[in-house]
Amino acid sequence: MSDHIPMRVAVVGATGFQGGATARLLAERGHRVRTISRRPEADRPEIPGVTVAPGDLGRYDDVRALFEKATHAAVVLPLVYEAEKVMTYAQHIAKAARETGLRRVVYNANTRIPDRTTNVAAFETRRLAETVFRESLAQSEVELVVVRPPVYLDNLFSPWNGPALVDEGVLAYPLPADAPVSWMSHRDLAEAVYAALTVDGVAGRAFDIGGSRTLTGEELAAAFGEGLAREVRYVPLDPTVFEQSLAQVIGAPAACGVAGLYHYMASGVEPDLMAGDDGATAAALSVKPLPAAAWVAAQPWHMWAGGQA
Repeated sequence: MSDHIPMRVAVVGATGFQGGATARLLAERGHRVRTISRRPEADRPEIPGVTVAPGDLGRYDDVRALFEKATHAAVVLPLVYEAEKVMTYAQHIAKAARETGLRRVVYNANTRIPDRTTNVAAFETRRLAETVFRESLAQSEVELVVVRPPVYLDNLFSPWNGPALVDEGVLAYPLPADAPVSWMSHRDLAEAVYAALTVDGVAGRAFDIGGSRTLTGEELAAAFGEGLAREVRYVPLDPTVFEQSLAQVIGAPAACGVAGLYHYMASGVEPDLMAGDDGATAAALSVKPLPAAAWVAAQPWHMWAGGQA
């Protein structure tokens, strides 16, 4: 499959950070991109080159309309962690993909997924969706590729982290200091999804994508120190404190779901879950994630100076 042939891509989740990064990259490269959103038109982010129509993943006809005349789909589910609702979303997406004859679906699971079953909804609902996609598309002509990212550097360019990093040299995050993490950016995610949409020989595979290096908290702080040209120290944040702060922004149910990942990592049950794979995935998808220090150096951190946005 050549990435020089324009695709018509339905991006599920394009009004969010991860799906938005993918939608922007696709539009930049000349592909036709469209999505649906439940938000009122005035509240939707404007994404150049992306058509946004009203719609809901819970209504099959809306998903079918999104996929009509599309050639590919890139899917990331919203921050919903109710198993029944996630299953409905996944079933609608899979059915619409089959019935409209998509060539390939790339599913971004939004997280790495442990091999063993857990009691963490953020893992198990994403495992459930992947299972639905695999089973529903197995007997069709629709190819499925799954990407499972670790943790995003963009999470740290925020009102919660930015001022402390710039003014105090403190990098606080709800991961153990010794946890090896393959940090990556939203742009790196978009590059990986783009490759998964276009590269030959990857159909049916799942990739634990990640950054160019695996970093502990101390090593991540050193990368930020290099990028910011100042000393930075890493402080592991209590996941409960993180959850309480996040709930004020996205609501308690979604915050509980997101924080479940960090509670799991804090337990130490599977310390290498978010680590890298020695470059195997980057080689298979022909992507080159940006080193953390280079990503840090490219961000406009001055906007957080003095605690101001």
